[in-house]
Amino acid sequence: MNVEQEVIKTLRSVLSLEAGFPLTADTPLLGSVAELDSMAVVSILTALEERFGFAVDDDEVDGRTFASVGSLTSFVESKLDR
Repeated sequence: MNVEQEVIKTLRSVLSLEAGFPLTADTPLLGSVAELDSMAVVSILTALEERFGFAVDDDEVDGRTFASVGSLTSFVESKLDR
């Protein structure tokens, strides 16, 4: 399974981003994607929890987690390695 592609699929789905909106590991998220507000963060985390079968504690997530697609992917990968 390609974790980055699954994270991108989740972002596209939750944020309703068009396929033409470029998402790569280097794509900045917080402050750069207008659709990404605090409610969207919660929805993305919930979708990732369901997709990958892990749980996220409130104190595990901060702004750095959503700095870019790559940082969010790294967070998911760290949860899968546990």
